[in-house]
Parts: sequence; C-alpha cells; structure tokens
Amino acid sequence: MSANKILTHTEIDHKIKRIAFQIYETFVEEESIVIAGIASNGYVFAEKIARVLQTIAPLEVILCEVKMNKQNPYSEISTSISKEAYQNKGIVLVDDVLNSGSTLMYGVKHFLEVPVKKFKTAVLVDRNHKKYPIKVDFKGISLSTSSLEHVTVVFEKNDSYAVLN
Repeated sequence: MSANKILTHTEIDHKIKRIAFQIYETFVEEESIVIAGIASNGYVFAEKIARVLQTIAPLEVILCEVKMNKQNPYSEISTSISKEAYQNKGIVLVDDVLNSGSTLMYGVKHFLEVPVKKFKTAVLVDRNHKKYPIKVDFKGISLSTSSLEHVTVVFEKNDSYAVLN
C-alpha cells in the first residue's frame, strides 16, 4: 500500500496558526494556560502551537510534556511540570493523531486529578475512527479512514508532513 501525503509543511503551518488563534479565543480571559503535549509527536506539535501563541497572545504559556505508554495508556502517566503548576489553570491536551481516542481519554483523566478551570483538546489529524467517546475541540483536519489505514505525522526541522498509508 502506497503512502498518500495528506498535509504538506505549509498546510501544517497554517493549521498550527489557526489552532493557536482558536485556543487564544477560548482562553482570552485567562492570564496563563498550559499546553500539554503527549510525547513524542504530540509534544512537538504542542511546542509549535505554544510558539505561535506566545507571538499572538499576552498569555503566559506553560509548556508541559505528558509521558505515557500509548499501547498501555492506563499505566502510569507523568508530566514535566508538577500538579500544582496546572491546578486551577486552563489546559489544552495536544496530540498529533487521534486514532482510537484512548490516549486522549487517559491523558484527560490524569489532569482531572486536580481541579482545573477549563480543559480542551487539540490534534493535527482526527481520524474519525474512535473506539472511545472523545471529541476534539481543535483539529487541523478530519479524515474518515478504515481501521487498516495508518496516519503518520513527521516533524522535521525544515519539513513537516502527514501521510496516510
């Protein structure tokens, strides 16, 4: 099966900017927000969103890396910042691709162990092939795919792209 490029570098840049503006509109009344990216590609995507947010919004943007086993998402989850750092804050949980929804669902559960002001989710590619009742608030692109297809997002220094194979 051959790979089909579904997003180019330029398209990904445009989607990152649009998502950053949507996040700012949603959190405009906040002084600070946490952008929590699921390692590894979700965190890279979160860094890119945070970079744009810092140029368009007067918000303090706190970047957080979420480490979890995507094959076993109910195992231990850790974050690069303490629970106190995201307590009573607005949070956006970010991943590159929404497949079954389990990674985002368990990621959300982890952050809800402390009170938060507002919680949203963002992905670059929503496959519309979920097993769990997860809705994404901010998405770059929605694709109706079969369970046999696979979406890969590649973030390189001067080139980013997404392929479907």
